[in-house]
Amino acid sequence: MRDQSSSFDVARMVTELRSMLGSRARKAYQPHYEQVVLRLNPKGEPSTDLVIVRGKRIYLSRRDRPMPSNPSQFSMFLRKHLANSRLVEVEQVGFDRVIILTFEHGGGRLKLVIELFRDGNVILLDAEGVIMQPLTHAKYASRSLKRGEVYVPPPATVDPRELSRSGLDELLDASDSDLIRTLAARVNLGRIYGNAVCAAAGLDLKLAAAELDDGQRMALSDSMARLLSELLQGNGAYIWFSDSEGLSAWHEAGDNPLALDSASAGIDEFSPIILPFKDEELAVGIDSLCAAFDAVFGAHDAIAYIRREEEKLVAAGTDEAEQSAKLTRRADQQRSAIERFETQAALTQELAKSVQDNWTHVDDLLSQVNGFIESDSWQSLEAKSGEIIWIDGVDAAKRTIRARLPDEDEEPGASVTLHIEATVHQNAQRYFEQARTLKDKAKGARVALKKTESAAAKRAAQHEKDAAAGRVRAAKRSRRFWFEKHRWGVLSDGRLFVGGRDAKGNDTIYRKFLKSTDLYFHADLHGAPSCSLRLRDGLVIDTEQSGFRPEGVAALRIAQEMESEVEDAKDLASEICEEGAQLAVCWSRAWGSGGAAATAFHARPTQVSKKTESGESLGRGSFVVRGQRTWYRDVKMELAIGFGIVNGIPLPIPGTSAGVSNLCRRWAIITPGREKKETIANRIAKATGLSQDDVLSALPPGNCALDDHGLIKP
Repeated sequence: MRDQSSSFDVARMVTELRSMLGSRARKAYQPHYEQVVLRLNPKGEPSTDLVIVRGKRIYLSRRDRPMPSNPSQFSMFLRKHLANSRLVEVEQVGFDRVIILTFEHGGGRLKLVIELFRDGNVILLDAEGVIMQPLTHAKYASRSLKRGEVYVPPPATVDPRELSRSGLDELLDASDSDLIRTLAARVNLGRIYGNAVCAAAGLDLKLAAAELDDGQRMALSDSMARLLSELLQGNGAYIWFSDSEGLSAWHEAGDNPLALDSASAGIDEFSPIILPFKDEELAVGIDSLCAAFDAVFGAHDAIAYIRREEEKLVAAGTDEAEQSAKLTRRADQQRSAIERFETQAALTQELAKSVQDNWTHVDDLLSQVNGFIESDSWQSLEAKSGEIIWIDGVDAAKRTIRARLPDEDEEPGASVTLHIEATVHQNAQRYFEQARTLKDKAKGARVALKKTESAAAKRAAQHEKDAAAGRVRAAKRSRRFWFEKHRWGVLSDGRLFVGGRDAKGNDTIYRKFLKSTDLYFHADLHGAPSCSLRLRDGLVIDTEQSGFRPEGVAALRIAQEMESEVEDAKDLASEICEEGAQLAVCWSRAWGSGGAAATAFHARPTQVSKKTESGESLGRGSFVVRGQRTWYRDVKMELAIGFGIVNGIPLPIPGTSAGVSNLCRRWAIITPGREKKETIANRIAKATGLSQDDVLSALPPGNCALDDHGLIKP
């Protein structure tokens, strides 16, 4: 299905965006290099995000979307100049895929230009139309998009809304293509809406445009007028499903946003108008084109920041196939360089010999050139060089000539560069020295090639050794997944359970990772971590993960929307909540106390607060829990650690025994014991190839005992 807006879509989108006139611009974000989000605040209504996916689409959405804590330079620039400004005008440039938003504040008016063709762009203009900052600099044949330049829109295209019958006839007569291509390109309808016009007029798409008779042209003109009228005067939009099952799933989803996102996978097409060539029985009306875009792309666009972070993690990791490919490419480049150096060296040496073999010819030529320059000038020599068959060119700055040496028939042959102030021997010697330098380079390239081949052989041998032992190569990463900054584990249904590592971490869990649909857990001990059972986040089996993976190692991916009918963590099975209490206890000081069990509780996020009674105060990382709690007593201290590859990154997978064993075939049970956890971490790291620091962070705080289930000895 198309993911790029057409001029038709842009025309309707401009109409819908005008409903936001008077809104205040609050903040700008750039969650991904491909996306800019401008948060608008309509008076008396909740904030709405204007989502701009460069080169593809623009729409309004009210989805929750993670945003980077450190805004990009471009988003900071937009915040500086647009903050608290009012949206006063929305317009489309002609019938092109360009939208201009005009904002007004005390300093005057600014315009935000959104280009939705090619790679797309977002450009902020001042009141005079001068570019203040583009998202990306670009240069085209007729315009340049960079700071300080006056903004010039793309060359105007045909606007079908202003096309008369005579104008349509001219376009058809001048076309040497079929009807659909002519309507899509020359009439600027695009393929989808060109198809709709043809279907409404009852015309074959493959008809030659120039050969349409008067009746066919009249039908074409009328159907195009009706379509454009529906575009301008209509409201709402339509989505079509690929089959009846997808349609049924959409109707059954009702108002459940998760179910709607799941059902949207069956959407085949969307449009602001009825498309006559689509099956009416598979169509569903929807409130607006923005809602259609949000239904189709909203879930994908909302996690743009998470995708960006995961892309950085994968790019920072060491992928065996990529590393091997790099060594192979390097070896090929070195072999090519050796061949090139040796060929050039042989050729240069032959030229040196040719200069010596033609000593008399070269000596006479140098003498004549020097005499001419003394009597006249370099400029005169350059002007007459075209008349001299033995001279191809003159370089006065370098004081050289490009001369021809005689071949076996005494005709001009090989070309050489001669320094006129040097002797024949010195000129020949220059070529000999160049040949020697090229031979030295070839020799150095052979040494480098040998090292590359040796490194490739060592890597291949290490790869085979690791594969045989069931180990991976520890990924070198500059960034980590968000949950790795905290204590984390998986429960039996794959959901993530996270807790603070210290007082600052407790505050972060409360502030960022405790939503109204989550649950708050805490062991009944002073200083225990604040924990959150995440309803939406979890780990699931990844059936599409590629790359090297030892036998028995789980391929997992991060899921931001766990598939479940449960809309609030309070409705989860009691067994899941008990597992959460178990992790909360294991992460507390109860682990090293010598006991076999402890007590924990959970509460609703609304019961947790930083506010105290009058005259009281709370330290950092501390909270007040009010109201009724759900208690878990005699919770045993036991957790598990597994071996998995998450989004392409090898990681230890901590959690409960049920949760880890469901996801990982190689795992172990960890209980309080006498062995130092550093020793346990070292054993696991050596057996798996995982980073010892990663393993240490996954273990509980204290001495341990390990019951192996294939983690150490697969």
